[in-house]
Amino acid sequence: MRVLVVTAVTAEADAVSDGLDTVDVLAAGVGPAAAASGTARALALASAASTPYDLVVSAGIGGGFQPLAPVGSLVVADAIVAADLGAETPEGFVPVDELGFGRTVHHPPAEPAARIAGLLGAVLAPVLTVSTVTGSASRTAELTARHPRAAAEAMEGFGVAEAAAACSVPVLEIRAVSNAVGPRDRSAWRIGPALDALRYGFQQLSPVFEESPWQTP
Repeated sequence: MRVLVVTAVTAEADAVSDGLDTVDVLAAGVGPAAAASGTARALALASAASTPYDLVVSAGIGGGFQPLAPVGSLVVADAIVAADLGAETPEGFVPVDELGFGRTVHHPPAEPAARIAGLLGAVLAPVLTVSTVTGSASRTAELTARHPRAAAEAMEGFGVAEAAAACSVPVLEIRAVSNAVGPRDRSAWRIGPALDALRYGFQQLSPVFEESPWQTP
C-alpha cells in the first residue's frame, strides 16, 4: 500500500523516515490549517500523477494525559477529535457538530488501529487536536471532563483527517508522548526520548504498511 505520513516539523519527519523508509513523509507545518492544506496538496498531486495514496498517517510528538499516557509512551488514535472547534457559551463549550456546522470527530479504521496499537504496545484512545497547547490545570480539567478517554493532545491530527476524508483515504494518528498535559513546564519535556519512541514505533510498522490497501470506511 502507498502511505503518506504527515508531521508538523522536520525533526518528527526525520524520526519517521529513520524508522521506516518505505513511506512518503511530509513536514506540513504546525497546526490544523497547515496540516490540512499540506495533506490536501500532497493527495491532489499524487492523484493527478495516477499514484494515489492508500493511507494517510498523522504522526509526531504530543502531550499525554496522565496517568493514561506517560512520557515516552505511544498513542494510537481510535478517534481524532477537534477539541476546541466550536463555541463558548454561558453553559460551557459547545462543539461545532452540535451547532450544526460540521463534524469534530474522525474515526480511523478500527481493526487496523487496534492491531497497530497492540503491535506497538501503545495506548488505543482518542487523540485531541487543539489550536492552543494546554498549559494550565484548569484547561486540563476541562478537556478531561469533556473527553474522559483522551490519551493525548497535538495540533495537526484533525486537519490531516479532514483532508484525507475529502479524498476518501483512510487515516491514522500515532503520537509519541513528550510531556504531560497540564501546567506548562518546559524543563519536564522529553522531546529526544519521544522522537526515539516515534522512530521505534515506525520501525515496527513495515509489515503493516506492506499489506494490501484497506477499504475506506
